[in-house]
Amino acid sequence: MITSKITSKAQTTIPQPVRAALGLKEGDEIAYAIEEGRVVLTRAEQSKSEDPFATFDEWDSAADRKAYGRL
Repeated sequence: MITSKITSKAQTTIPQPVRAALGLKEGDEIAYAIEEGRVVLTRAEQSKSEDPFATFDEWDSAADRKAYGRL
C-alpha cells in the first residue's frame, strides 16, 4: 500500500507511483469519488469546452502548449 501524510493545511503530495499510474503531470486535475467508505482517485477528463486549444488546431503543438499553457 502506498501512503502519504496530510499537512496542517489538509494538503498532501500524490506519491510518484500513483502519478505515474494515472499519467498525471503538472496542471492536470484529479477527481475523487466516495464509494462504500473508500475514496477513488482518478484523473479528471478535461472537456473540450475548457480546452482553448480544442478550437484552434493550428495552435496544438507541444511548443504552443508550453508557451501559452499558463495564460
